[in-house]
Amino acid sequence: MPKIVDHDARRAELAAAMWRVVYRDGVGAATVRSIAAEAGWSPSALRHYFATQTELLVFAMEHVMAEAAGRFTAEARTGPPREVAQRMLEELLPLDRQRVREAEVWLLLAARAQVDPAARERMTEADEGVRLAAELAVTLLSGGQPADDAATARLHALLDGLTLHALLHPDRMPPHRIRDLLAAHLDQLAAAGAPS
Repeated sequence: MPKIVDHDARRAELAAAMWRVVYRDGVGAATVRSIAAEAGWSPSALRHYFATQTELLVFAMEHVMAEAAGRFTAEARTGPPREVAQRMLEELLPLDRQRVREAEVWLLLAARAQVDPAARERMTEADEGVRLAAELAVTLLSGGQPADDAATARLHALLDGLTLHALLHPDRMPPHRIRDLLAAHLDQLAAAGAPS
């Protein structure tokens, strides 16, 4: 009788091995060979699930998107709109080791998006998620009025810029500075959106 393989369970096992490598050694160390070794598999067995490095990064980005969504639970949406907006957007920023590693995946995938359709598709989805979070924050801060497109675009650009600067210049952009810059921008949005 042929052996029945649970492919979803195998992918979950690989995901766990991949993230152990990423968290321990950085996203650059997450190669087919290193993940196979971490999972106790042969590289050829892993290539059955992920034929290229980009496929691994796309899979990792799916995990990043699910993790970010999971961190912003219904419980986190309670409280004053200004505080809710801050908490929600901080979940998208590299403020701890896990979110730094997630942002590294985002950056590597972004670099491949120019030449790889699969990377481009996943980056488009991730980018849309950040845009929607920015739009929600602007709506919250304007007292429920429809989000202004320009304010949403500025906030989205700020989130991407803070992420990039935190990855490239962590000494100049530590977590407390990221929080302070985001808070200052959200305060401006709240002041602009406050009813007169």
